[in-house]
Amino acid sequence: MADGVDTAVDELGDVAERRNELAARVRTHAGTIARELAVFEGGDYGQQTFETDDGSWTLKYEAGDVQYLRYDPNSGSAVYVVSSKQPPDPEDLERAMADYEAFVVAYNEYARSAAGLLEDVPDEFPAVESTAELVAERDRIVDRIRDVGDAMASELYRFEGEYGTYATTVSGTRWELKWDGDIAAYLRVGGSDGVYLLSQYSPPAATDVRRFAGDVVAFVEAFNDHVDDLEADLSHVSFDDHT
Repeated sequence: MADGVDTAVDELGDVAERRNELAARVRTHAGTIARELAVFEGGDYGQQTFETDDGSWTLKYEAGDVQYLRYDPNSGSAVYVVSSKQPPDPEDLERAMADYEAFVVAYNEYARSAAGLLEDVPDEFPAVESTAELVAERDRIVDRIRDVGDAMASELYRFEGEYGTYATTVSGTRWELKWDGDIAAYLRVGGSDGVYLLSQYSPPAATDVRRFAGDVVAFVEAFNDHVDDLEADLSHVSFDDHT
């Protein structure tokens, strides 16, 4: 009785080689579709599904290259024709490739349908109004506020010290001036989350300038009263009383 040990073994290497060659060609061909989709969709990555009579094909791409190409037949298991993992089973690949041409046809129809997508989109637009004059007026007013703030900072530096803050309430709202040397570091209205009329960064919005500039006078008057009170207190000190 034969034990089968001497029976010839058929080699599958040719089948595997053919499978690998075919999968590589599909990757290259589908990569062209992936690049077209990436350009059309305006992103580096995405995915698109195309329907055929026998199933659907999902192409996922990133940086213009195929991440995977999956075939979902109407009956049976899905096949990853292209993937970053192992190549498909030869029989599964053969089954998917029977529908591959239909997938390409579906993509081509999709591309043709998008050809006239922008035909009725207008490419002429109304002129844009300039804000140059408004910005110039905003900057002029802020420069005036800066001059006042720096003058206050200079006085505060002279009699209070190198840096600090002066705060008061104007029309029910907190105003705070921070000085650093004889320069106003900021003038803030409304507490920690308030509006910076002066800052070391960007200028305030024109709407904020309109809203608060009218109260700068009251803020300066409150500061002047503060200075008068300090001078009055200091005038009561006499070295003669302690000698």
